[in-house]
Amino acid sequence: MAGGSRGCVTLRGAQIRDLLDAKHNVLFDCDGVIWNGEAAVPGAPEVVSLLKQRGKRVFFVTNNCTRPRDNYVQKFARLGFTDVAEEEIFSSAYCSAAYLRDVARLRGKVYVIGGGGVRKELEDAGVPTVEEETERDRGVSITDCPLDPEVKAVLVGYDEGFTFMKLAKACCYLQDTECLFLATDPDPWHPLRGGRVTPDHGGLLMLTLVEGSPGCQQVTQLVYLQQSGRHPLLTRTKTFQNTMQDQFEGMIYFITLLKGVLLELTVQVHSGSQGSGSLTAALETASSRKATVIGKPGRFMFDCISSQFGLDPARSLMVGDRLETDVCFGSTCDLATVLTLTGVSTQEEALRYRDSPEPEHHSCVPDFIVESVGDFLQALEE
Repeated sequence: MAGGSRGCVTLRGAQIRDLLDAKHNVLFDCDGVIWNGEAAVPGAPEVVSLLKQRGKRVFFVTNNCTRPRDNYVQKFARLGFTDVAEEEIFSSAYCSAAYLRDVARLRGKVYVIGGGGVRKELEDAGVPTVEEETERDRGVSITDCPLDPEVKAVLVGYDEGFTFMKLAKACCYLQDTECLFLATDPDPWHPLRGGRVTPDHGGLLMLTLVEGSPGCQQVTQLVYLQQSGRHPLLTRTKTFQNTMQDQFEGMIYFITLLKGVLLELTVQVHSGSQGSGSLTAALETASSRKATVIGKPGRFMFDCISSQFGLDPARSLMVGDRLETDVCFGSTCDLATVLTLTGVSTQEEALRYRDSPEPEHHSCVPDFIVESVGDFLQALEE
């Protein structure tokens, strides 16, 4: 919370105009703020254009790593944002590539758990990566698959094709303490096409196995990673033989064992997909290492923008829909923050954070709340 003694002030009319007049730089999150899926939030394209006409500098700061920046430009244009330039877009994929190139100055390859958006940004930054798996590679096990000796970093992002093999390979690379461990973002789920998102109990199952009698294993740790990072991890213990199918907190998983060896793990989460944060937590659990997170709420994304455009935090405003990422990011970077209610977080959640006795919750308290960025429109048109 960068402004106001209590925070959570609902803004209307002249209050919005006064806030915008006091700021020179406006940072917007994307999903749930200026668009939902393939539909722009009403008034958002006009707000962006009017801010620029008023001489404001506008930037887009998103943890969604599924697209490269040039693809984001196409989406902006498709949704009616006519004057957004690529250099104004700072995604967690772009910033991860910038970190590896400019901060870590990586001399080696990156093993990527992630999709085309992450790989394209790494390629554009000149950061070499291990080639993606081929059909031929998918028939091998972790005991005989090739590992690239040039890998010096593991980067985890959103990956629709996440597999046990990818997890195992990443763990092998991370046994080298000199190998960097990075995550694009901590978001436990990401919006999907058409505006769909993961359900409240979406998550990822992680297993820790110990030796048992022949043909039998005990699952000593079933870690269910919930959609909200505020909730603690859940653990369960089960014993099973050979093959088991079961349901765990709304999730179906299927495990095949032969003589105490894990042959197959299939996890199905209904109506959604895990976000980067869930996959990162899985790898952190398996490797016993902690990832450096590039995206919000850490401050590197702001530093990345500031290094190129010289932003003054006192004259900057962060507008987002997630308290734990967008608002916390703004607080971390000493920016004034606005929560918009067109996305993930609610006003009730913001008030609970504000009234919480826990000091660590106060960074998630927005200075201001609006129903929608469309509320800025009237103030800008006056």
